[in-house]
Amino acid sequence: MAVRRVRRVLRKIDPWTVLKVSIIFNVIIVMAISIGVAIAWSLLRNSGIPDSIVDSVNELAIFEEDINLDGPSYFRVMVFFSIVSTILLTGLATLSAVFYNLISDVVGGVEFVVLEEVLEVPRTNPAVRQSRNKTETPAVPPPNGPLAELPTEESPVTS
Repeated sequence: MAVRRVRRVLRKIDPWTVLKVSIIFNVIIVMAISIGVAIAWSLLRNSGIPDSIVDSVNELAIFEEDINLDGPSYFRVMVFFSIVSTILLTGLATLSAVFYNLISDVVGGVEFVVLEEVLEVPRTNPAVRQSRNKTETPAVPPPNGPLAELPTEESPVTS
């Protein structure tokens, strides 16, 4: 296969498509981070690290009241910030697509080079090509016997 270099120009990006892809991408990222934080918190909690931190802070008397590292309250805060970041990043990506479209109308877009594969068609002798065109397929004779009386209907072939 031969390869040829082709110049392409990206002039427009559909903001609706950017919005849909960005929402899906950000939700997946937020879910992965949330699951990772939940697993890390569970491992830390089982090893007793948050309790030792609370004991150390209470011994130093940095805070007047006792602090408590509560996992569910931290998880609620994390979910809130996850939702806010998903909305903000999706809006930012969509706004970036709109700005790109406005700027590309003035500048002309982004030009890049693509390598395309080209199928090479085997070359045939012109005499062989002419002999193929001259031969015609023979006409099919109408059926004889009991099938000749059946009505036929032509229908387009769909695949």
